[in-house]
Amino acid sequence: MISTLQQQTTISGPSRLGEALRRSLACGGCCTRLVNFGVTLNRISILEHINLHVHCGELTVLLGPNGAGKTTLFRAMLGELPYTGSLHFVHAGNEERFIHPRIGYVPQKLDIDTLAPVTVLDLFAGALVHRPVWLGHSNAIRAKALDMLSVVNAHALLDQRLGQLSCGQLQRVLLALALTPVPDILLLDEPVSGVDPAGIDLFYRMVSELRRTFDLSILLVSHDIPTAARFADRMIFLNRTILCDGSPREVLAGPCIRQTFGIDLAAAGIQQLENRSEHPLHHEVCAIRTTDSIE
Repeated sequence: MISTLQQQTTISGPSRLGEALRRSLACGGCCTRLVNFGVTLNRISILEHINLHVHCGELTVLLGPNGAGKTTLFRAMLGELPYTGSLHFVHAGNEERFIHPRIGYVPQKLDIDTLAPVTVLDLFAGALVHRPVWLGHSNAIRAKALDMLSVVNAHALLDQRLGQLSCGQLQRVLLALALTPVPDILLLDEPVSGVDPAGIDLFYRMVSELRRTFDLSILLVSHDIPTAARFADRMIFLNRTILCDGSPREVLAGPCIRQTFGIDLAAAGIQQLENRSEHPLHHEVCAIRTTDSIE
């Protein structure tokens, strides 16, 4: 499932990774805003009074129990569900310039036919151009796909069949696709579900680096509170509405996490914050080396 708001891109020539990385200079002022945002389905209120500002360069982790409305929030932001209130993007230094944000999206899982002869390149071509993939791919499309896959160290997967990819490999491919073109906000719905522990840590490091590289607003749904605490700039606890919103330490020390997930899990998250303070990898550039595993 690819975001219905993913913009079509005109490919005028081969892109270059260096150009893509230089594209983003941190401004710290761009903001995606949800104002009095709500979702009602079949006369049942699923989400209500959501007021949220997500700034560029910020990694926000969205927490909450099952059924809290986290995926519903994402689907509404993507335009797949009707909503009330407003959703817009504000450019730095121009409060009057309200537009709809360009949204990138990585779902929890993608249902694919493992026997279908669809490659990673076919997936990119289908999303980027209006022509049947069986007609072949231009050099520009191949270069663009290769560049964005290189950003997440998945360039070796370009010609692999989707059905042959591991969970971790597929999530990297979907992440690269969600960054093409670079969005204003990136939504990640439990992106490491089914990924092994080493792959989870690497994925979080990669996402943390991407929000710096592209100055992205990232909203990430997670149930892995301790790992998320190591990388999050901000945590939000959602249960139909926003009940807690603040720094990871503030949210983990508050009543929402303890009452919902238990004291032990909250304490484990706080311990990870202490480890982060002692070993501040979160605030350093964690380059994704080409030797890192793509499993």
